[in-house]
Amino acid sequence: MRAHAVTTEVIPQWDQELLFDILNKISDVVLVLDADTTIVFANEAYAQILGVPVSKVLGRKLSKIEPEAAAIDVLRKGRVRYGQSYLHSLGIHVIGSTFPLIKNNKVFGSVSIFKNITEVVHLNQELKRTQGVADYLKEQLEQWEQLPLSFKEYVGQNPRLKETLVLAAKVAKTDSTVLIRGESGVGKEVLARAIHNCSRRKDKPLIKVNCAAIPEALLESELFGYEEGAFTGAKKGGKLGKFELAHSGTIFLDEIGDMSIAMQAKLLRVLQERELERIGGTKTIGVDIRVIAATNCDLETMVEKGTFRSDLFYRLNIVPLFLPPLRERKDDLMVLATTFLGQFSAEFGREMSLSPHVIRVFQAHDWPGNIRELQNVLEHACIVCSGSVIELQHLPGYLISQNDIRHHHDRPYDVKETVARVEKEMILTALATYNNNRSQAMKALGISRRAFYDKLRRYGIEK
Repeated sequence: MRAHAVTTEVIPQWDQELLFDILNKISDVVLVLDADTTIVFANEAYAQILGVPVSKVLGRKLSKIEPEAAAIDVLRKGRVRYGQSYLHSLGIHVIGSTFPLIKNNKVFGSVSIFKNITEVVHLNQELKRTQGVADYLKEQLEQWEQLPLSFKEYVGQNPRLKETLVLAAKVAKTDSTVLIRGESGVGKEVLARAIHNCSRRKDKPLIKVNCAAIPEALLESELFGYEEGAFTGAKKGGKLGKFELAHSGTIFLDEIGDMSIAMQAKLLRVLQERELERIGGTKTIGVDIRVIAATNCDLETMVEKGTFRSDLFYRLNIVPLFLPPLRERKDDLMVLATTFLGQFSAEFGREMSLSPHVIRVFQAHDWPGNIRELQNVLEHACIVCSGSVIELQHLPGYLISQNDIRHHHDRPYDVKETVARVEKEMILTALATYNNNRSQAMKALGISRRAFYDKLRRYGIEK
């Protein structure tokens, strides 16, 4: 249908100058091409939005500037095209419509009307990225919250620990060999037990072998068993080894790095063939076992030095699990301490808590013995302490100096000094509890920001 217009004083007649003036008032880009893609008109918005003077594009072929432009496709096919496209020559995203100019059933040009949406596209991409991160964090949180009950024995919220436990929960459902890495006292045996209790073998035995605690001469008989008369002192009727005892269940080989090269070769055969021979025996015995190994040794260095077999290492290292030391998860220190105190409080029949002085000592200590050391220190303190609050003097001697204890007892009736000491200790405790987050610390203390920072300066607290 042909469009019509009313001729008035405002529009006495439609002429080219008036038409161009109208097109230049449009805030979107208007671009007109002829049949061979020559740019014959561009409105003022073209220069404002695209940053290119109109004079530089008039008379140029769009096919040379932007070969994949939507307008070229419209000229070729004679159909209207809507939507978003990317202008490679300018590096921007645009959205709009292009329609053909047709006369006598022949396309003689096209008109494009579009706007720059690059910022919107980038914002949308950033939103998707942010949403992706949020989805990932949600997935990680759900994985943590959905950990089987057997893993709830692990107390804490440390991110590295969480990653290890989530992976352990996944591998627990398989029969894959697991190698638990970490320093002494980080809880490798606890993790091995959690994996077993979450596996399909949970109703079968979990047999532990401490490879470092058993003398080399006895380790082979402990692992593989022996027949009657195999050696002097052998029991009548022989003895089943740990592998046979673990049949259909799990064997936990702790401190695997302490095993001799000769014993490593024999262990490798069992892991590869899933069969063994007792000492003094001739019959091959098949075993269905799941193997979990653990070590605090640097096995990679041992392989380089030739003290640990590379083939055994690769056989064990199918799914490595790394447990961080306590000094690298101080954010879990007080949670662990509270958990152990709760256990000992129940055992000793009285509620126990830590004084601010003790919390400071705990936060400053590196805990080379890790969680086991923390547990032992608290058990020692609970035994020594006759009251309900554990003070410095109740801790093992190596943790504190006598000067600390004497200072704690100096001038016990000096009110001003005592109040200042208690106030300082409370601030230090709050900072330690909230991992040096000052906003949370001052909120917990119930004091204003100004008062809080005044006290930091007064007591020389540098955090």
